[in-house]
Amino acid sequence: MKAVIQRVSFACVKVDDEIKGEIESGLLVLLGVHENDTEKEAAALASKISGLRIFSDENGKMNLSVNDIGGSALVISNFTLYGDCSHGRRPSYISAARHEKAEPLYEFFCEKLRENGTDNVQKGVFGADMKVSLLNDGPVTIVIDSNDLHY
Repeated sequence: MKAVIQRVSFACVKVDDEIKGEIESGLLVLLGVHENDTEKEAAALASKISGLRIFSDENGKMNLSVNDIGGSALVISNFTLYGDCSHGRRPSYISAARHEKAEPLYEFFCEKLRENGTDNVQKGVFGADMKVSLLNDGPVTIVIDSNDLHY
């Protein structure tokens, strides 16, 4: 799995001009599922993200997690994170998991975020054409690949 995590003051996702998920202070997570991913990768990534200390403490140091600040998460499925641009000009998405595998792992990841203490987890609509708005706070943007995690 790959995740692009952005610390936000606000984030919102719309489908057909209808708000499907919206958060105040917290994390916007763009989540890509690889064809070889399992619940093991999803659980490890959710644990890592919920504990990331990327929010400022009283001294202005990034020392607090989304859970420490009582923040929320907006998780958006994003197969394009597995776009392979090594040949030609049109990315290949062959390594991204197909819908029937990716959606259950996306849902599992969101549930694991909740189990790890992120109480308000909002979601987009899996596979839909979504419009995501955000106010990046910092900006703080972190990219994590579950292959790089030690679990």
